[in-house]
Amino acid sequence: MKPGQSELDPKGLIHEAYRIDGITAAECRSIFMDWALTLPEEINVHQALHTLLARHEDGAPAHPMTDVLRDGLTGIATPRRRGGWRSRARD
Repeated sequence: MKPGQSELDPKGLIHEAYRIDGITAAECRSIFMDWALTLPEEINVHQALHTLLARHEDGAPAHPMTDVLRDGLTGIATPRRRGGWRSRARD
């Protein structure tokens, strides 16, 4: 693996976000979404966020990515199906 990459950050996206000077919260949210969508299915997202925060928060408590990671912890919910053919009434 390259520097900054780990099992919890396989592409090094979170690590690199902390290295970008002047990165905005919107850019961090975009990076976070890319990270979340590419995270291996067997990884527990809640635990991964806790670990990433422990790794980065102390060195950059005011960084926008720290805020995004914290928001990710509070916004995690079990996905549920909201539509599609199974939710439609049948005759």
